[in-house]
Amino acid sequence: MRHVPVLPALALLLFFGTAGAESPSEYGEQVVYEHNGVELTGYLAHDPSLEGPRPGVIVVHEWWGHDEHVRRRADMLAEAGYVALALDMYGSGKLAEHPSEAREFATAVRGNRDLMLGRFEAAEALLREHELTAGQPLAAIGYCFGGSVVLEAARAGSDLAMVASFHGALNTDHPAEPDTVQADILVFNGAEDPLVPAEQIAAFREEMDAAEVPYTFVDFAGATHSFTNPRADAIAEQFGMPVGYDERADRDSWNWLIAYLDDRL
Repeated sequence: MRHVPVLPALALLLFFGTAGAESPSEYGEQVVYEHNGVELTGYLAHDPSLEGPRPGVIVVHEWWGHDEHVRRRADMLAEAGYVALALDMYGSGKLAEHPSEAREFATAVRGNRDLMLGRFEAAEALLREHELTAGQPLAAIGYCFGGSVVLEAARAGSDLAMVASFHGALNTDHPAEPDTVQADILVFNGAEDPLVPAEQIAAFREEMDAAEVPYTFVDFAGATHSFTNPRADAIAEQFGMPVGYDERADRDSWNWLIAYLDDRL
């Protein structure tokens, strides 16, 4: 088992892209799929200049819904040489404009584990069947709400090489069990995030250690919730939420992710 202690924010030696950059639209296309009769609209991105099969990465959105933030991340993954699918957990056209609406959407999914895992698995199946990723290893990353989704998929035993949570909740009603989790787990957390208190972090560590799950936990000094989203400062001002963009934590966590993906996939 690999256990890496809490680390401060730091710059890695390699830099892969700019986390806040505009999405290069030539990489992506809209894809429509379904789960239990509900239409879902995702975004599939890959670099058309590359040839042959390559690993795939599922990207799960924040509680606002499938928006530009996850599409931009999918494009960045395509730029790094992966095929990325930014999935849709809520249903086509369902995008929250207010925190109360976002909470309602997220709670409806998080409160129904079968639904949550089913919608994740529908996207996973789409990616596994794609001509560029068929037979290739897959990983999953998620932001805030999406981070909790990918951790639950890992706890449920999804066949993923790695999952990464960015400023996501760590608590669960279904703790990992020994010999169930197949994925290495990578968690990026803001050290000043009031939505992920110390008690939740301690419980997560105990859970992973008890289940003997390989995991890495990175705590970014000075960063708060939603530190990867350039819109977070405006959201904080508009709604009085404890969120904020942190350019260093965003950049360093992305570099760290790509290094891990290149190593694991």
